[in-house]
Amino acid sequence: MLILIQISICLIGGLMMSRIAKLLNLPAVTAYLVAGLLLGPFCIGALGISGVGFNTLGEVESLDLISQAALGFIAFTIGNEFRLAQLKQMGAKAIVIGILQAVITTMIVDIALLILHFINPALISVSSAITLGAIAAATAPAATLMVVRQYKADGPMTKLLLLVVAIDDAVGLVLFSASFGIARVIESGEISLVTIIVEPIIEIILSILLGSVVGLGLFGIEKFFHSRSKRLSISIAFVFLTIGLSMIEFELGGIHFGFSLLLVCMMCGTVFCNVCDFSEELMGRIDGWTAPLFVLFFVLSGAELDLEILSNPLVLLIGAVYIVFRSLGKYFGAYSSCAMTKCSKTIRNNLGITLLPQAGVALGMALTVQQLTDGHTVRNVVLFSVLVYELVGPALTKRALISAGEISPEGKTSARTPNNPVLKIFHIGETKKEG
Repeated sequence: MLILIQISICLIGGLMMSRIAKLLNLPAVTAYLVAGLLLGPFCIGALGISGVGFNTLGEVESLDLISQAALGFIAFTIGNEFRLAQLKQMGAKAIVIGILQAVITTMIVDIALLILHFINPALISVSSAITLGAIAAATAPAATLMVVRQYKADGPMTKLLLLVVAIDDAVGLVLFSASFGIARVIESGEISLVTIIVEPIIEIILSILLGSVVGLGLFGIEKFFHSRSKRLSISIAFVFLTIGLSMIEFELGGIHFGFSLLLVCMMCGTVFCNVCDFSEELMGRIDGWTAPLFVLFFVLSGAELDLEILSNPLVLLIGAVYIVFRSLGKYFGAYSSCAMTKCSKTIRNNLGITLLPQAGVALGMALTVQQLTDGHTVRNVVLFSVLVYELVGPALTKRALISAGEISPEGKTSARTPNNPVLKIFHIGETKKEG
């Protein structure tokens, strides 16, 4: 009973806050996060009223399955952007940009934090510095996708952005696994090529294979149904199945085998959209079904942010360095890689700004890092940066897309009408009825 009340309050609170955000011209994502902060254990939850907000972080974590499900559907949706026609047009550019901007960001943050270490070794260890550099590469696909959806963003940069965000997660996984392996070597003195090289590669390969198999299976089952509602139900069931399978972990011969939830679901969506001729129509229906799930995801993300870290000067100092140099890395990494691939000036100037949001993937990495000597400091730094990036990032993404001319000015776009001029033709009749 209590869980149902909490879920309903999260939904109502997030949606009501989005009305206020609209008056301030802020993205709905920011409103959901703020609603989560208010309902969390450091605001309304601190009153101790059962069912009204979350009294402890443990109560928020108990609903983690909802966040996992939302991330799975977000990854599945992004995977549907990898259509062959689109990949032929800008696939090579997306791969180059996705890899280079992540690597450049990691290098810049590594250098900045290592300099901080050499100035005062007590502030941060070498192992934590290089691990934080790898975490800096991760970009939150959820916030980016929600801004694109809310404002019906459409154009070359939007298409490139969704591809780059997807590739960024795969690159970030490799960088983090390698950096974390090196960090453990520094602390223990034992070199393990299995941890640094073999396990990350195995995880990516297994994730791609599993996602491909499930994507083909989804298409095979869909062919037995013709009803829209049944096809929608099968699609939702398969995404849940994919999320569940991606959580399987086991060890064999001393090697850890696991999957990346984001990569598995992305690959499932990619394979499905390229073999299924009715995938676009089906995705439109899935988008409508997942809307409340995404609201819950961001409200819970906001409630999970630990405001106590703001009282720690050490975390604030390292966090400020991390945020400044990660932002520089993302911007100049994207700018230089876009220049290298001969993207337009508009894309060069704006793409890096849209890559700033950071959330779930980075927090997952930070949990792993707690095995290090000062891993708790790393986790708090990431929590602080997520607090800043999630509140500011969506608004910056919106501004960058407006600057690129891929979001119509406020008040010009109906929430039901695509921003794409070609698609708007199909909504003219509906718009007239509404007027």
